[in-house]
Amino acid sequence: MNGSGNRDASGTGTLDVGEFLGRLPFGRFHALLVVLCCLVTFLDGVDLGIIAYAAPYIRDDLHLSGQQLGLVFSSATVGQVVGALVCSYAADRIGRRPVILVCAVLAGLFTLAMGFAGSFGQLLAIRFLGGLAIGGLLPVAWALNIEAMPGARRATVVSVIMFGFTLGGTVAAPLTNLVAPAWGWQWIYLIAGTATLAVSLVLIGLLPESARFLASRGARPERIEALLLRADPQFDPAAWQAYRLGDEPPPTGGFTPADLFRGRLKLITPMIWAAYFFSSIAAFLGALWGPILFEELGLTRAGAALLGSLAGLAGAIVSMVLMRFTEALGPRWVALFPLLAAPTFLLVGIGAPGPALLVPAIFTGLVLKYGGHQSVISIIGTFYPSSIRANAGGWASAIAKIGGVIGPVLGAFFVANAGGALSAFLLLGACTLLVGLCTLGLASLAGRSPEPGGPSVTAPRPNKTAPGQGEVL
Repeated sequence: MNGSGNRDASGTGTLDVGEFLGRLPFGRFHALLVVLCCLVTFLDGVDLGIIAYAAPYIRDDLHLSGQQLGLVFSSATVGQVVGALVCSYAADRIGRRPVILVCAVLAGLFTLAMGFAGSFGQLLAIRFLGGLAIGGLLPVAWALNIEAMPGARRATVVSVIMFGFTLGGTVAAPLTNLVAPAWGWQWIYLIAGTATLAVSLVLIGLLPESARFLASRGARPERIEALLLRADPQFDPAAWQAYRLGDEPPPTGGFTPADLFRGRLKLITPMIWAAYFFSSIAAFLGALWGPILFEELGLTRAGAALLGSLAGLAGAIVSMVLMRFTEALGPRWVALFPLLAAPTFLLVGIGAPGPALLVPAIFTGLVLKYGGHQSVISIIGTFYPSSIRANAGGWASAIAKIGGVIGPVLGAFFVANAGGALSAFLLLGACTLLVGLCTLGLASLAGRSPEPGGPSVTAPRPNKTAPGQGEVL
């Protein structure tokens, strides 16, 4: 059996849940969890990403101005800010599983509703509500996977989950090219929303809760044991009387934002927020306005969609490769891609590449940018304890989405002519340079010796006739 703690034959030992889970090999339980989260993030990526490729059709059909289109883009991002804060707070109070399920269902419903939008105001409202659901789901899914995975796979698994999200955004391009010209842009949303609701039903039956979260909140041992048995069928519940987290201090009451700045986090959190903020300006500007900017530079509509989607997919793939180095050698490797993307974008912005090299240069810069963005996301949750991990991810996402709102609004100023489109790459270059510098600073902070942890969190086996005090029901 895997695990640690004081054990005796009478079943009065205490098991360290964190160490138990951290030492398990990657198995079917872990693979199922990753597949489930990848499925839902894939469809969320489709739901959120369709707008970038459907935008030209929506603009023509509803006669929207560039400023109106920019607001439609940003409305979902504003929703993601609210969703990240509200849902991450709920996930650290009631659990990861119920929040993910509710958000997945709502994401499907609001994607369906987009297919019936017939005005600028309706687009704004539905995009905001859909963004709220998707923004609430992502940081909670990261937290659930980080807490369930073996220690050497946590950052890579988050990168894999985000690959699902990026793959969904990539599929949105050919889906739009296939459906919109013949059937209209509305049908893209009807198809995607139906698929998201179908996957939500699968999640209801198969998605587990986080054993680490339950242990941190003093849940009944029976609930923790059921999850440990799913993770390791050879686990023997009869041998243990109580469960604890030896690598985390206990919760000190309700979450407050000040918890993100205690101890070493007072330096780490600002650096994470800054990196994620500037990365999101670049990522949202490139993802949402990219196809239209590429059209302004002379690409066909289908070619522009293909360029943006393939760059995002390639960036997600190289991010997964990068995470293997990150887990072995530290987060300084995350700085590699933005520091390479910055000069590439700056050269494009000043018009240095000739016509023959313009598209390859843009593609290379986008791959490096997307790879760096996914990598920044993948390391966020690894710095925080289970009791505040979802909140940490939610607050980082909210700060980042402020950048995500700014990026699309700025993009509206770059679409008037080819010169303006090139100027957008100067902004991309500046943002990616700042991401690289922030990540180097984070790597320096992460390399310092950690502070001693607080006392363990223990979930003793309560009397069978009454719930334990303070437990999660």
